[in-house]
Amino acid sequence: MFEYFPTGPYTWNLGVVATLNSGGLIDEVDRACRPIKDAANAGEDAGTPDFLRAWTALTDQLVAQAEDAEEAGHARTAGQLYFRASNYLAQAERMLAHSDPNRVPTYRRMLGIAQKAFELHSPRVSRVEIPYEGATLPAYFSAAPATDDGPAPVVVLVNGLDSTKEHMYASNHWEELAARGISCLMLDQPGTGESLRLQGITARIDAEAWAGAAVDWLETRSDVDAARIGIVGWSLGGYYAPRAAAFEKRFALCVAWGANHNWGAVQRRRKEREGERPVPHYWSHVLWVWGQDGDENDLDGFLDFADAVHLDGVVEQITVPFLIAHGENDRQIPLEYAHRSHEQAVNSPKCELRVFTPEEGATEHIGLDHLPHVSTFVADWVADTFAELAADRG
Repeated sequence: MFEYFPTGPYTWNLGVVATLNSGGLIDEVDRACRPIKDAANAGEDAGTPDFLRAWTALTDQLVAQAEDAEEAGHARTAGQLYFRASNYLAQAERMLAHSDPNRVPTYRRMLGIAQKAFELHSPRVSRVEIPYEGATLPAYFSAAPATDDGPAPVVVLVNGLDSTKEHMYASNHWEELAARGISCLMLDQPGTGESLRLQGITARIDAEAWAGAAVDWLETRSDVDAARIGIVGWSLGGYYAPRAAAFEKRFALCVAWGANHNWGAVQRRRKEREGERPVPHYWSHVLWVWGQDGDENDLDGFLDFADAVHLDGVVEQITVPFLIAHGENDRQIPLEYAHRSHEQAVNSPKCELRVFTPEEGATEHIGLDHLPHVSTFVADWVADTFAELAADRG
């Protein structure tokens, strides 16, 4: 993996790589990161305010350029600038502790920038709300061009522990799907993104509850082929998506983009400092995500709770096509879990395991070191599988 900070934190380097592989420009990223190289040596937690200031300054510059371009009538240029600004601010916000007073204002600003990007860069993407237990789950819906001619298949794309629908938007995975005739619902499910930050909706083990709400909403749309709704989840979504597909039988396919087969066991390893962690301020973050009271210095109660976040006895219930995509050098989730999911998916009619190697890239966590490579592979598999399902349907 390209490591901008040679002696710096894994979390910072992962954020830089994710940004570059989601449409960021190396000159802009370098201008943001160069002033904070020394701050990286102070550690991921201590240096987070410096990271935010540097990346916010870059965002400010791009937004000012976008506003000038928009005023001059250069909508395409403005849209591209807003798109990149959203990407940069999303990575800066991701690093903050949930108690940081800058977190909510930064996130709210990011929502506004993303909306400008939709209007000027991605007019087929729009903000939507999914009814859920007396509240709503915010999401972005990408209507594939194929919907102009009738209902199209759709993928529900779900977050991991620390990503947001804005990261999904920046990844351009929705665009890869759209080019293959597939729409995409980028969902801030409970415990992630806007649902957590602005509504206080925390994560739950039974992912089928909120996933079923997403299917309910999709089934109301005339531009959706309700027989071809799939679910794709990256990182911790590699737990959520298989869990949802196992028990919500309206899903037609499932992808674990990172085989998070036993998240609870991973937490016990992280407590012993085995393996990397995705964000600074890690334990306060996971307690916040899951709505758990507790002291981050006394984690026994939380670890007992987390033991239930696993797919043993669950993957066996998946009865639809199932893809497991994993990096050989994933430093967060052991490769053995990809093999375990593959071995246990005995009732899937089409279960495939794809391991990305160092020779080809995309070998780190969810392939962030070569994100487009994994994204196109997943999009191709989804498109091929939807086509097979349509052919079987006649």
